[in-house]
Amino acid sequence: MIYMLIIIYLISLRLLELMIAKSNARYQVERGGVEIKESYYPLIVLTHILFLISLISESYLSHGFETPFSITFFLIFVTLQLLRIWVILSLGRAWNTKVIVNPNEGLLVRNGLYRYIKHPNYWIVFLELVFIPLLFSAYWTAMVFPVLHVLLMLKRIPVENEALRRYLS
Repeated sequence: MIYMLIIIYLISLRLLELMIAKSNARYQVERGGVEIKESYYPLIVLTHILFLISLISESYLSHGFETPFSITFFLIFVTLQLLRIWVILSLGRAWNTKVIVNPNEGLLVRNGLYRYIKHPNYWIVFLELVFIPLLFSAYWTAMVFPVLHVLLMLKRIPVENEALRRYLS
């Protein structure tokens, strides 16, 4: 039962994040924000969809969601969720799943986790892609999707850094 609740939470959160991102994109563009088009953005979306499908499929097929529940992995999961919320709140209306830069807003965000590390959201997502499958005892999913994430971020982060340098320097 707990696994089903976590799956419902994950899907609901991702759908809510897409709604927030769409609202923030509209907000930014109306105020002079520039969207940097990424040809691989659909691959990022597809990876996240396939992650959920893989997580559910592997968990069901390997143990029917009847594996022992790890309090340690659950606490890591909760911590990552709190960090994810902190990142979103730190960026406010600038948070998005796409690269949108608003030259009218001025400086880079340097509060929250952004005070300590660059691109904390991508680190959190990486850790989620490791620890959520471990929580579900979905070991193949835990091995494959963090690697896919890193490969996508090797493309995404330079584009984002260049956009920030170009429009906010």
